[in-house]
Amino acid sequence: MDHLINHPFILGVFSIIIIAMLLLDLGVLNKKSHVISNREAAIWSVTWITLAMGFSGIIYYYLGAEQFMQFQGAYWIEKALSVDNLFVFILVFGYFNVAKSAQHKVLFWGVLGALFFRAIFIFTGVWILNYTYLPEMELFGHLVKINYLLTIFGVILIVAGLKSWFSHSEDDGDKDFSNSAGSKLVHKIFKVSPNFDGDKFFTFQNGIKMATPLLVVVVIVEFTDLLFAVDSIPAIFAIAPDDPFILYTSNIFAILGLRSLYFLLANFMYMFSRLHYGLALILGFIGVKMIAAPFFHVSSMVSLGVVGGILVISIVWSLLIPFKE
Repeated sequence: MDHLINHPFILGVFSIIIIAMLLLDLGVLNKKSHVISNREAAIWSVTWITLAMGFSGIIYYYLGAEQFMQFQGAYWIEKALSVDNLFVFILVFGYFNVAKSAQHKVLFWGVLGALFFRAIFIFTGVWILNYTYLPEMELFGHLVKINYLLTIFGVILIVAGLKSWFSHSEDDGDKDFSNSAGSKLVHKIFKVSPNFDGDKFFTFQNGIKMATPLLVVVVIVEFTDLLFAVDSIPAIFAIAPDDPFILYTSNIFAILGLRSLYFLLANFMYMFSRLHYGLALILGFIGVKMIAAPFFHVSSMVSLGVVGGILVISIVWSLLIPFKE
């Protein structure tokens, strides 16, 4: 992190971009709830990707090629793994019959929660990793320094990859989200109205303040993101385990672009029908990389190439041979 202390300009640019875009999103462009069109979703998706790539250019100029490749790798890994999260959002919105005009508001507040919790996970994780290195030892004729937490993360990612290969988010289509942890939490704290009140989180019925089902959906979305972070956060640690700034900024740019990607995904699911196979391979590759790191170094450029190649192949596969449904 010392290089960032010498370049507060990078921190300033990141903060200005994020704050300005959130204020623009909430206070100007989406002040009133409305249905997000494919055109609007596409424009916002391109905007967020452009901003992320532009910021990575600043990292390249000030910090060098290695940090640039780390940012790119972590960004695209988070972007790819988050797509599976979006499939669950589609199921949640469908289960609760959330109006399309209210979905953007749910995702906006869900993203704000993700910004907060991802910061805790990433900065705490990097701090913990510094204390989980085993003493240097000789294995297979080489002196190695193993981090047992990264090794555990690697095993978790390989298992997650196997689960992703043999299952798919659509398998949860019959899941009762009203019995999920997020739903139970809201019902435990508030009285919940059975009916929506536009895009409001609270309403009054017979003089009694009650939460609406929309608040239940927001909390479920937050809980879902926390569960998916169990896979995505360890995965990006394989890219830059000692640089929380690179991890957090790439993570946030990827997360902030998810809302617009969601509205495209909901209308073009056939483009991602085989993506879970690609995600499984990405998780497996990163897991193996983390376990093998003390013995064999895989550069950030190679990692980025593998992740990008798998994503392109899985999307092309989805387009050429879509599921019959």
